[in-house]
Amino acid sequence: MTPRPLRAVVRLCHGPAPLDFDHLAARCPAVRPGPALADEADLELLLACTGPGELHAVVAELRRAGATRIRVEPVLRAVAPAPVPAAPPSPPSPLSPPLRTRSTAP
Repeated sequence: MTPRPLRAVVRLCHGPAPLDFDHLAARCPAVRPGPALADEADLELLLACTGPGELHAVVAELRRAGATRIRVEPVLRAVAPAPVPAAPPSPPSPLSPPLRTRSTAP
């Protein structure tokens, strides 16, 4: 499997005919699924590229496929919520009876 360290989010608008996403994804292995938007952009794609050359090639392919406006934003890092630390054990209640241990002495 080829490493794809360069990540980018691409927001694009297409012309009168929508882009053929299946055809685009088949031609460009860097293209990952993305949402169709009800905003300034018609489509948002996540790209996972092998380097700047592949990123430029994918943008050129998007233009050939009919994208009229393309905005590329490199992904600097992924963000995720920090794991919630486990709560420390509670100290025994002063009202609970002391623990009894068995003696092994004769």
